[in-house]
Amino acid sequence: MNAVGARELHLLLDRDGALIVFQETATAWAGVLAFSSEDKARDFLAASHLEAGEIAALDCAEADNVAALVANVKRRAVRYLLLDLDYRSGHCIQIEFEGDKFGRESERQFTPRPQP
Repeated sequence: MNAVGARELHLLLDRDGALIVFQETATAWAGVLAFSSEDKARDFLAASHLEAGEIAALDCAEADNVAALVANVKRRAVRYLLLDLDYRSGHCIQIEFEGDKFGRESERQFTPRPQP
């Protein structure tokens, strides 16, 4: 079973209802921030001090939901999903978009910001 499996994903939305994405400095592509639980999403928000308007749930068992998400974000140069990004360590799972589905997964390690 892949990291997403048939689970529900929790996506961060800004105050205008747009998905929050993460883009590394000097890269062309960005990734949707998604979390396997609402608690993990809230932990990320607390650690990062990111101001999100809300956390929205997406049922991954519904192929239409996943296809709609992928189609929506691809128009914005978003090419993958970052699952469970840990703000403190920088670790997450990167899931590529293949067509209108979730595809190849790989471990990803970002350099975390120094903590004060």
